[in-house]
Amino acid sequence: MITSLQNDQVKHLAALQTNKGRKEYKEYLIEGKRFVQEALLRKAEICKLYFCPTFLKPSASEQDRDGTALNISNLVGQARELTIPVEEVSETVLRKISATEEPQGIVAIVKQPSSTWEDIKVTSKTILLIVDNIQDPGNLGTILRTALAADVRQIILTKGTVDLYNPKVLRSTMGAVFSQVILKDKNPQEIVDFVKRKNCTLAVSTMEGISVFKEDASSYHPIALVIGNEAIGPSAYFLEKADKKLSIPMFNKVESLNAAMAAGIFLYELRRQARFL
Repeated sequence: MITSLQNDQVKHLAALQTNKGRKEYKEYLIEGKRFVQEALLRKAEICKLYFCPTFLKPSASEQDRDGTALNISNLVGQARELTIPVEEVSETVLRKISATEEPQGIVAIVKQPSSTWEDIKVTSKTILLIVDNIQDPGNLGTILRTALAADVRQIILTKGTVDLYNPKVLRSTMGAVFSQVILKDKNPQEIVDFVKRKNCTLAVSTMEGISVFKEDASSYHPIALVIGNEAIGPSAYFLEKADKKLSIPMFNKVESLNAAMAAGIFLYELRRQARFL
């Protein structure tokens, strides 16, 4: 059992709580029974699992997908069956390496996938999501979760977008991040060049666009949809190169919607119009 806060592994785990450390080691942390369960189910590349025996008692309010109580012992057993290294830590260490005020007693290191442009596969039914300079971690995480629910598994994040592996982003994804191909830190020009090479229609969400409910998306798939910054919208380059500019109609003098909610409306409406649901 690791009990010292000066242990090298603890220092490594603490480094992964920072953006700098995540970039240096190409790893990130996940924590909590539900999140670790999703990582195991979705076959994330878990490097190592840490748990604290103090938290072994399952919570009656948390249930596994089969209806049984979520149990750290079961998760540890699953990890060992998959030959994932497992280490016990003291409660002091667990609280040191946790990013939440009320930790659940289980933390894992996950390797960041090294996705490239070649991993983006475009077919006639593709909806490619481009997230442009979203700043709020909760917004980004919810957008990714909503995208997966809409069967959008390929996402490109522009430079300036909040860190994908920020703990608040990860918690908001509810595990969706494990089932998506996500490219990070791309600039608008290289994104546009890529979607044009793939013969995608570049659709940009903007208040000045045509109502998405008046369009017929079946006529211009595959499609690359840009969701812009919460305050200032999409980058000027995307607007300049857009094939379609789409909006969501607003009533009762409401100026705008939350970026994650807007993304959900666009994605599901585009899928409905294209009859891909």
